[in-house]
Amino acid sequence: MKDETKCLHSGYTPANGAPRVMPIVQSTTYTFDSTEHIGELFDMPTAHMYSRFSNPTVECVEKKIADLEGGVGAMCTSSGQAASLLSILNICNAGDSFISTSTIYGGTVNLFAVTLKRFGIECIFVDAESSDEEIQKAFKPNTRAVFGETLANPALAVLDIEKFANIAHKNKVPFIVDNTFATPILCKPIEFGADIVIHSTSKYMDGHALQIGGVIVDSGNFDWQNGKFPEFTEPDASYHGVVYTRDFGKMAYIIKARMQLMRDFGCYPAANSAFLLNLGLETLPIRMERYCENGRKVAKYFQASDKIEAVKYAALEGDMYHDRAKKYLPKGTCGVISIVIKGGKEAAVKFMDGLKLASNEVHVADIRTCVLHPASATHRQLTDEQLVAAGVNPGMIRVSVGLENVEDIIADMEQSLKNI
Repeated sequence: MKDETKCLHSGYTPANGAPRVMPIVQSTTYTFDSTEHIGELFDMPTAHMYSRFSNPTVECVEKKIADLEGGVGAMCTSSGQAASLLSILNICNAGDSFISTSTIYGGTVNLFAVTLKRFGIECIFVDAESSDEEIQKAFKPNTRAVFGETLANPALAVLDIEKFANIAHKNKVPFIVDNTFATPILCKPIEFGADIVIHSTSKYMDGHALQIGGVIVDSGNFDWQNGKFPEFTEPDASYHGVVYTRDFGKMAYIIKARMQLMRDFGCYPAANSAFLLNLGLETLPIRMERYCENGRKVAKYFQASDKIEAVKYAALEGDMYHDRAKKYLPKGTCGVISIVIKGGKEAAVKFMDGLKLASNEVHVADIRTCVLHPASATHRQLTDEQLVAAGVNPGMIRVSVGLENVEDIIADMEQSLKNI
């Protein structure tokens, strides 16, 4: 099936006489015919037994997203941050390190540089545009993974996925890609060598700003039996000797994440949240097409304005990532634009406060147009050096173009720019 069809039909197939629309299984618990059966599930969980880590409604959405990304399995989480966290904790232990590109979401920078450091896990940040040789120097004997974003938030840098996948695999570690802004409609990182894909489903996948969520997708392609990951190839004492590679094959990574981490952390979404997310997924291909169309037109408007110092939008000819975007994002580069207004932070704030249609909010990739000043919001905890590394200018505004009529969006931008 093509993506448009998958978004409507994948993950849930109604049986004879069953509901056409995926039902909400609003239950924490499930019943079984025998005590022995329940005991077996605690040795080898092969069915739903508690909604802290699995639920039939959520499972349908997990299957749909895995199908869209081309993975063997997926696990939904209660937020995108939870997905980022668990994707690393499933691989790294105290005393380990991993590598991340510096141009990633500010909240993820703080998670990696501060919180994981408290867990004894070191994140080594690298410039995504560095040469292979420079990036190779960042690897240590204890390096266990590489992380990057397809479209960096808010720098909108396009990641050279194949380059980082090759470097990661040369060092026998998996490559994790945050594909939130692109969604599987615009880019499928697994096709370019990514091993694990994560999303904040709160963004384009949901699209309506209804609920927070995240997901981890396992490609099933990484060789966990290469000698560097004994927790995948040796018995897990917490599950009576389960060996993930032996017992689950290509799904070793995602099953381990559920059996160990989701069991213990319990950051699983509610059935109702998954139901609402599925509604967003059903229209994702149509919405992404319009987001890209509106985004290009608004970006061109900004590019022509004498009050805008810089426009970052890879779909524009002349953008430093334009050629790379044609390779990885041929259908478009979403509806998020980063602009720098002449006059710095003061002018940026005046422009944002003068908008009437667009909302000033801590969100992005919404069905409605919204704006944010990253330096004072999502990237507020970063140092000046980290802001530069993340590609965040003090006068930068992140404009998330929605699905309103594009002439109305541009008119709103124009009336506010006139006040500067």
